[in-house]
Amino acid sequence: MTGQLHRAISPDDVAPNTRRGGDIRVLLGPATVCATSGFMGVVLVGPGDQVNEHYHPYSEEFLYVVEGSVVLDLDDVPHEVGADQAILVPIGVRHRLRNTGTSPARVLFHLSPLAPRPELGHVDTEQAS
Repeated sequence: MTGQLHRAISPDDVAPNTRRGGDIRVLLGPATVCATSGFMGVVLVGPGDQVNEHYHPYSEEFLYVVEGSVVLDLDDVPHEVGADQAILVPIGVRHRLRNTGTSPARVLFHLSPLAPRPELGHVDTEQAS
């Protein structure tokens, strides 16, 4: 188990999740390193693309824009977040991540604490278009 806990993981090491929009990759989490307190990953959002609205009933989410810029809608209120900026999504707040610019955006995310069961951690409020 120690080898699994102590290894560097890149986005190429995990399968993309695109069913909510964007290219979401969980890098460090229960499935990859047996994390027990939360998970961290990266989402790539192309120009004109979005991660559809959802909320987390058990976790707060920390977002940090590595490159590009995004609009984060928090309970329908838009917040512009640019490169080298971070923003908190509180527990239970509906949010949608949109790239309204002309270049790709790369956003790091961390959610904590974990939901009691994986299927309870993410509630979709908008269908993929």
